[in-house]
Amino acid sequence: MRSLSRIEGASESPAQRAAQARRRGQVRRLVRLARQVPRHLILILFGILFGFPMLWMLSSSLKSQQGLFQYPPQILPWPLTFDNYTQLFQYFPVGRFFLNSLIITTLNVTGTLVSCSMAAYSFSRLRWPGRNKIFALTLATMMLPTQVTMVPLYLIFRSFGWVDTWYPLWVPAWFGVAFYIFLMRQFFLSLPSEIEDAAKVDGAGYVRIFLSIALPLMRPALITVALFAFMNTWNDFVTPLIYIHSTDKMPLALGLQFINSTGAYVGQSFWGMLMAGAVCATLPMVILFLFLQRYFVRGIVMTGLKG
Repeated sequence: MRSLSRIEGASESPAQRAAQARRRGQVRRLVRLARQVPRHLILILFGILFGFPMLWMLSSSLKSQQGLFQYPPQILPWPLTFDNYTQLFQYFPVGRFFLNSLIITTLNVTGTLVSCSMAAYSFSRLRWPGRNKIFALTLATMMLPTQVTMVPLYLIFRSFGWVDTWYPLWVPAWFGVAFYIFLMRQFFLSLPSEIEDAAKVDGAGYVRIFLSIALPLMRPALITVALFAFMNTWNDFVTPLIYIHSTDKMPLALGLQFINSTGAYVGQSFWGMLMAGAVCATLPMVILFLFLQRYFVRGIVMTGLKG
């Protein structure tokens, strides 16, 4: 039987054997595709589910006051109107709110990158007494809820005269954040030590190695930490609510609450303008993530936080 199959295989031309190989390859590709279809359908379903609130927010910002309360509700706005955006910038200092958030976020992200990168490099590369114990103490601070430290921090900042200023919103970032220090330390540990050894042979010190070698290599981790810090600061509502009282110093998140409270005070609903303001607040984060998602995913994978 085997000899017969060998004879038949030998009698086939190279073109026939190539055609059979192509058909087998097509069958394998179809089988792989059939296996991937349920997975992609589930991902598409969850993508629609998680993206629906943003779609509804955008749709509501483009509806008229009557369309917002129409029943049954419309997913796609019609008639399309941009009155909510024009009235938002006309009646409220949204541009000032946006600029305040941008300044506070820039100071916060810069302080986070500077302080956390130096602390992480020290914990991962430098040898000094009590390093592991202090690192464990740093990680222990992550177990304290924000509500526990809220009152003591307020008393400290009030004694400094920092109430109704931006200092409580960005100065703490220049003293390090435990989670970001841990994130960068994990990345530093993944770098080969031979690079530093070669730099030391050439006469480079720790500062030169940190600035010229370590920082350029840890760009994905820096971008990941910068994105986390940007999102946390840009969306922060509680901290500005505690310390900021003046309208001209409010960031965008607190400014939206000011718009809502103003509407309640005058007995009107500003839902359309609030949705427009929410779109303006969400847009920078979406754009930033779309441009930096490649570095963000790489930084997450290389720091060992992948699920």
